[in-house]
Amino acid sequence: MITSVTVDDQLKDVSPEEPRILIVGAGIAGITLAQLLRGRGMHPVLIDRSADSGRMIGDNRAGYMLALMPMVDPIIDELDCREAYLESSVGIDRYIAHAHTGRVLRQDRLGDLLADYGDYRGISRAALLDVLTASDCSIAFGTTVTELSEVGATVTLAQGGHGGQDAEHDFDVVVIADGMNSRTRGLVTGKTALTDPGKNAKPAATGADVPLSVSAVDTTWGGWVCWAEADDDQSAVDEILADGFFLGMYPVKDGIGVFLGCPDSRQPLGPRRFAAEVRSRLTVLTPRIDACLTAVEEAESPFFWPLRDSRAHRWCHGRTVLLGDAAAGFLPTAGIGAGMAMESAGVLAGELSALATRPSTASSAGSSVAAEPVAALERFEARQRPRVEAAHDNSRSLARLMFGRSRLFAFARDQAFRVISIRSALKPILQLLESPPERM
Repeated sequence: MITSVTVDDQLKDVSPEEPRILIVGAGIAGITLAQLLRGRGMHPVLIDRSADSGRMIGDNRAGYMLALMPMVDPIIDELDCREAYLESSVGIDRYIAHAHTGRVLRQDRLGDLLADYGDYRGISRAALLDVLTASDCSIAFGTTVTELSEVGATVTLAQGGHGGQDAEHDFDVVVIADGMNSRTRGLVTGKTALTDPGKNAKPAATGADVPLSVSAVDTTWGGWVCWAEADDDQSAVDEILADGFFLGMYPVKDGIGVFLGCPDSRQPLGPRRFAAEVRSRLTVLTPRIDACLTAVEEAESPFFWPLRDSRAHRWCHGRTVLLGDAAAGFLPTAGIGAGMAMESAGVLAGELSALATRPSTASSAGSSVAAEPVAALERFEARQRPRVEAAHDNSRSLARLMFGRSRLFAFARDQAFRVISIRSALKPILQLLESPPERM
């Protein structure tokens, strides 16, 4: 259960024998890390800029539907919430690929493909946060970081939203987990140049004093997101890949998450008119496709999700570390972002737990003991960043295949989908599942 607890009250529970850890952002990555550490007897301070828990969980603009691959299973088991997880989600068994006309190109048994590794399940973001916070979860709401020292030891927090009173605190570790457009990330000092790793990449920030080199890929596509009612086949994911539009239909408990994608230049048309245009172009209209297009047409101000990603080429800076979307914000093309965020939280929890038997170093930054949190964060980055970037690369590769505008490209892609197996398309992800990170 989420409870509103101030920073000062959370700090009262921290003993001198454990590190003082600040987690910025109560999203999937931040909550997962906080709950893992609390389950291991530690007391991290968790803050979020949302005014309250209802807004944090109820605002689905931050993510509607999630497909969670088996890398989350060890996290679910450690948090002892498997029963709630299964009850709040649906098992995904089949992937159905449709041609640009709506005709079924192929069906693949995703459940069979992933069965050796664990569960593959569809869940809403709100439901997942409810599952992760089934046990007590203290959060200081309306709290943001306004200043961060170079090594991350001293943090100034604004409590009570904008205009709130600032308070300075010392921490051994600061975990920045406040999303792809992280406000806190930009506060880390240093002078590392921005990079541009590809012709479609754009800097995610500007300025000469940005320490953690961040790049972004802009697909020049986006899409409207809404909910449709559940149907009789909640174990199947459907996707239509066409010339100039994309329709994805993703089951969760008691509903179907709908994503209707288009080039950015088509956004001004609006969801109702664009959905009607897509309907007119399809020669095969299944009941699910019809219902999902109707949901877009009838949705009140559906959120338009720009398809951009973000990658920080360095996660650690002193005692500050990036986690989840703040480190690597994924395109939704491989359905792996939330799973990698939870896996990364598990790896980081292991490294931080090893510090729990040592005295806090927050007031002894000049000692050799103070270097231990830095070493722990560097080990975490060395272990996890290659895995995250492999999945990130896979999402980018799939985006190039999924988002096309020409009829010729759509035709060629339809032919390719007949021969390319789902195993080949997800090979990088399967390799990650075959060699999970060592648990600590």
